[in-house]
Amino acid sequence: MELWRSEWGDEGRYTEAGLCITADRGVDDYVVKSLTNVKALLTQEAELKGLDPTKYIEDSIKVLQTRQDILDTTKTGGGNGDFGYLNRRAGWADAEASMRWLRRQVESTKRVSFVKGTVKRLSFAENGNILGATLSDGGILHADLTVIAAGAWSAALLDLRGIVQATGQVLTYIELSDEEAAELSKTPTQLNMSTGMTKHAGCFCIAPPHPTKKLSFAGNDHRLFWKMARHGYGYLNIITIPHPEDSTKPDIAISAPRTSTSTSMANQKIPQEAIVACTEYLQSVVAPDSPLLRRPFVYTRICHYADTASGDWLIDYHPKYNNTLFVATGGSGHGFKFLPVIGDQIVKCILGRCPEEFKTKWCWRDAVPYESWPGDGSRGGRRGMILDEELAAGG
Repeated sequence: MELWRSEWGDEGRYTEAGLCITADRGVDDYVVKSLTNVKALLTQEAELKGLDPTKYIEDSIKVLQTRQDILDTTKTGGGNGDFGYLNRRAGWADAEASMRWLRRQVESTKRVSFVKGTVKRLSFAENGNILGATLSDGGILHADLTVIAAGAWSAALLDLRGIVQATGQVLTYIELSDEEAAELSKTPTQLNMSTGMTKHAGCFCIAPPHPTKKLSFAGNDHRLFWKMARHGYGYLNIITIPHPEDSTKPDIAISAPRTSTSTSMANQKIPQEAIVACTEYLQSVVAPDSPLLRRPFVYTRICHYADTASGDWLIDYHPKYNNTLFVATGGSGHGFKFLPVIGDQIVKCILGRCPEEFKTKWCWRDAVPYESWPGDGSRGGRRGMILDEELAAGG
């Protein structure tokens, strides 16, 4: 967090608007555990700064005991859930701007060469070790150590069935006027984690930045949007591919991202059930007479997670390839926020110095049928939705 508040978050890359996380009474275990965890972290932070932990927590956290507390806190004219908390010291980061900034920092070292291409498959030696990667144009990148950090695309390069699964999460945007954006920029990000709300579980709204930071979608500059999304079990996009590690074995079925690279912000069709879920969520977080309710979603897309069974990352050497292949994936929808520190942790693991408390969390694990994954407790809605089936049902 200190790094996000410094140069990593400069120039609007990080906005500390606060986080309001809520749930319905009786199905609020995740929120209760989160509140306990964040208080513990704030206590550590206060002690490191030589501050009074009790006062530091009081200044940072507001516990929301009633629906009215939630309504008074969200400041959007609505809110849902019966219990929750506001973390004033939380915020959100601009992923695209952050990655562009980071690339510039890496390029400035003049120690890294960027090669643009599509990896077709890993390159294998006769002894089974990994030599590098074969590209779609036939070229080969050679390496003593190959690192796969391909996110939701990882399962196309390795047999990760039962270990890492690509799931698609919906994003929707409605357009705002400058005045609406200025007002919403003062409100916290809202998340409803209640699994008792059939389609709303894990939905969230992210307020736009100040109007001076305008976004560009599909080539339309200087437009402002309010983002809504669903952090649920997501969609599976099942495809069949040649076995990525052994061409003598039968093809395998995996879930893979479905997206377009023709433009960085390509609009994507989403299922009708997702439109309904996000519409109902919007209705719950704004006033009944809000003009936002009369606006269409002008932009939709599917964001792909690389999920693991427990929600913990996979940062380890592959056990089969004699320390010639390292895998860093399994973001599970909560990887990007660690951008300022995750690279250092990956390097520690490559060097055999994984932090002790993470050795059993980040290590290579046995495959577990997807239907049996426990998850991290933050997901809701329906499990195992197939993208094509949901699109065919309407959307």
